[in-house]
Amino acid sequence: MSGNEAFYRQYLDACNAHEFDRLGQFVAAGVRVNDEVQGLEAYVAGLREVVRGFPDYHWGLRHLFLDGDRIAAHFIDSGTHRGPAFGIAATGRAVRTQEFAVYHLADGLIAEVWVTADNQAVLHQLQSD
Repeated sequence: MSGNEAFYRQYLDACNAHEFDRLGQFVAAGVRVNDEVQGLEAYVAGLREVVRGFPDYHWGLRHLFLDGDRIAAHFIDSGTHRGPAFGIAATGRAVRTQEFAVYHLADGLIAEVWVTADNQAVLHQLQSD
């Protein structure tokens, strides 16, 4: 396992343990997300918001590609809707969706992330009868 792969798997383990206070070990203070400066604090707040709506949220890594200082990942995300999310009160429904992310590492930290998730699929699962 390469150093970047081990680094990324440790980062993902922290995310899946919902240990977001540890993310400063992995994510740069000025992290950019989808070409906009977000910063570590907002990055962590976004993950906390996901877990507020889905307390058992899990990023299931399906594929991982490494190329120098770039990492690409494909996930199957899952969780149970126990709190407000997407403007919808808790339904108790389990959801699954696909997510893709590309990361750029600089100075040993995640400096940039380009991410997309199929939130429409999640909404459909929450709203279907």
